[in-house]
Amino acid sequence: MKITAIIQARMGSTRLPGKIIKEIAGEPMLWRVIERVRQSKKIGEIIIATTLNKEDEEVREFARKRGVKVFSGSENDVLDRYYQTALYFNKPEIIVRITSDCPLIDPEIIDKTVEFFLENDLDYASTGRIQSTFPDGLDTEVFRFSALEKAWRESSLASEREHATPYIWKNPRIFKIGEFKNEKDLSYLRWTVDEEKDLNFVREVYKKLYKKGEIFYMKDVISLIEKHSELLGKNKGIIRDEGYLKSLKED
Repeated sequence: MKITAIIQARMGSTRLPGKIIKEIAGEPMLWRVIERVRQSKKIGEIIIATTLNKEDEEVREFARKRGVKVFSGSENDVLDRYYQTALYFNKPEIIVRITSDCPLIDPEIIDKTVEFFLENDLDYASTGRIQSTFPDGLDTEVFRFSALEKAWRESSLASEREHATPYIWKNPRIFKIGEFKNEKDLSYLRWTVDEEKDLNFVREVYKKLYKKGEIFYMKDVISLIEKHSELLGKNKGIIRDEGYLKSLKED
């Protein structure tokens, strides 16, 4: 069974332009995401899904130099970008959606989400789209190509096209959906990168935990925060899923 991670990445960002190439411990953020996803035992291949924009030639060049597969598609219709990427790369049966602004993504949680998806024979599973219990920034979505294709054919709202999966997880009567939950609700923690202060938080985490050739996990970041509670204040007060909420207003 082919399981493919598709990481969406583009240079354009309203709040933090070029964030995916911002340096974290000496490497671009996009590379930090890729190297962590590569530690997954379930994922067989990784593809970057970028846009056709001229500025994203930098993403394509990055992929070529690092030996990572890449596809360029629509900037705003992310659902179409995912579908065309999957189509181009031979329709992988199962797709894991990762975003390039999550440099603390945990490969163990990716694998557990995939296992949950397979064990329950689902069309879609996630760590936080229906009821968030993981820190914002560990977001993992797993879905079948058949579900993606149906969403691509039938969805029409801006929020459904700009964010790839809402049509799937909003329709439990059409798709078999499950939510992989953490034992403890940690959804109040923000580990994604949308603003400069998010980047400062992540850089501090890497400074304290990163060792070349090794990987650290959610439990390690939790332990670090318990010892250094001042880290929590670095990116406090930012709204979760602000981009999706903006799209809903456009529907």
